[in-house]
Amino acid sequence: MPAQPANPAVLFVCLGNICRSPTAQGVFEHQLAQTELAGRVRVDSAGTAAYHLGKSPDSRAQSFATKRGIDLSSLKARQVTVNDFYTFDWILAMDRQNMANLEAIRPSDSTAQLVLFLSLLPNTTQLEVPDPYFGGEEGFETVLDLCETASQALLDRLKQEVLN
Repeated sequence: MPAQPANPAVLFVCLGNICRSPTAQGVFEHQLAQTELAGRVRVDSAGTAAYHLGKSPDSRAQSFATKRGIDLSSLKARQVTVNDFYTFDWILAMDRQNMANLEAIRPSDSTAQLVLFLSLLPNTTQLEVPDPYFGGEEGFETVLDLCETASQALLDRLKQEVLN
């Protein structure tokens, strides 16, 4: 595995960039701010589709995140670009379909680590963050729970790679 730079960059990716990936970004930034890595990791989110460009995260995602002290209101949806494979060290897909979409546009000389976000969790059988968009409120809680757990695993990994 290649060595990580002193100031790594992390990109969270889902389909439309209004539910899962901005939630993951917000959760990760919230956790990151409470560590010795605060200010040392660049974080962003994007979607593989252009459905919601420039839009704020889904109001339900914002509402449930706010209840946990996480503010998503400043985030705006954008689409993944080929350049992201050169400017981010980690690109974390929320599900297999988005992983396949990312692999399809990934340049052959990309150095970004492209993985399923939940694959960072040890001993897990759930590798996909379910899309809550068409479901009920419990889906947004589930996304937050998964993002909190996987974000902690990512933080632990970054601490090992950056601080050691």
